[in-house]
Amino acid sequence: MLKYEYIAKEIMNLIEDKDLRQGDKLPSLDELVTQFEVSKNTVIKALDELQSHGLIYQVRGSGIFVRGRRQKGYINMMEIEGFNSMLREFDLTSKVLELKEVIPSETVQEHLHIDADQPVYYLKRLRYIEGRIFCIEESYFDKNIVMYLNEQIAEDSVFNYLTNNLKLQISFLDHYLRVGKLNQQNAVYLELQEGDPGIQVESIFYLANGVPFDYSKIIYHYEESQFFIQGNSYYNLMN
Repeated sequence: MLKYEYIAKEIMNLIEDKDLRQGDKLPSLDELVTQFEVSKNTVIKALDELQSHGLIYQVRGSGIFVRGRRQKGYINMMEIEGFNSMLREFDLTSKVLELKEVIPSETVQEHLHIDADQPVYYLKRLRYIEGRIFCIEESYFDKNIVMYLNEQIAEDSVFNYLTNNLKLQISFLDHYLRVGKLNQQNAVYLELQEGDPGIQVESIFYLANGVPFDYSKIIYHYEESQFFIQGNSYYNLMN
């Protein structure tokens, strides 16, 4: 973990541990430099990271403040972290339906920038929150990057495995959302009726070097899923 990432995590822990709320003031830039014994630029980078994730805001001449926290149970569409982290206050479980090595379709090739003969891991699983199903998830992982995956990992947290075990630096993602009607198979999985609405999200995850490695398709149960999107000013992030 880089120094600025460690500092950002420690500030997040401070906000959580002290149950700080919207508008509560954090230590000043100089105080953070002294506390962590690092350069001012390192602290600024940590603060920029937190601000880009909507956790703090900075007012020139006044200080650093906590931004409003999301309501519990909402999925933050701007975050890269997995469900187990975003919804950590709930009991989350997974059921693996399929896990196998496949030859990628043209769509997967296009999204992962890979050749037709380059194998990928295909993972299909149901995700549950407090014992209730809330989504069907299909993922395609580039095997040149995710070289090993088994059912035990898939039933736990794939995100934690990728970041903690494989040490992948997942940097950014693209989401494509739409609402459609469920077909018969997906309706059965979600314990709904064919033709009921389904929130469909396609996502492409990228490493820090800009290489895509995971293309996922998720269909959410419309009664069990809530979403949170937080906007940030481009001007504020650049100043």
